[in-house]
Amino acid sequence: MNIGQAARDSGVSAKMIRYYEATGLIPKAARSYSGYRHYDERAIHTLRFIRRARAVGFSAVQIKKLLSLWQDRQRPAREVKQLAAEHLTEMKARISELESIAQALSQLIAHCHGDERQECPILDTLAGENSTKEFLEAHGASHMHARARRSRTK
Repeated sequence: MNIGQAARDSGVSAKMIRYYEATGLIPKAARSYSGYRHYDERAIHTLRFIRRARAVGFSAVQIKKLLSLWQDRQRPAREVKQLAAEHLTEMKARISELESIAQALSQLIAHCHGDERQECPILDTLAGENSTKEFLEAHGASHMHARARRSRTK
């Protein structure tokens, strides 16, 4: 089947299929004589696996490892469990950071009158012009920002 059919049957967009090929997450598809990509049922099954792994938040690096473990019928289940447990720990840490940021933002919103006044503690804090900046930092907002910046560079 061609890439459009593969996308439809797997639930993964054609653009993402091309991206997965380019990054080596899946092998390059066979090409027809006219140059069109051709996918078999095994490729579709792999794409569905990737879609489900992405749905639960696994990164591309983690998915590559999961695919390797899935394709190795001799692998011990403990390796899969360990990878999933590490992912869960990371997710819980991110959730905790987001809850802290949400709490800080809630405090800022509570301190903003939201009326015709020009003073705005939300903007002042974001600009670093009042003591609420320390409040944000104490609640992990600066830590989350640094973590987000690091994850974009990986």
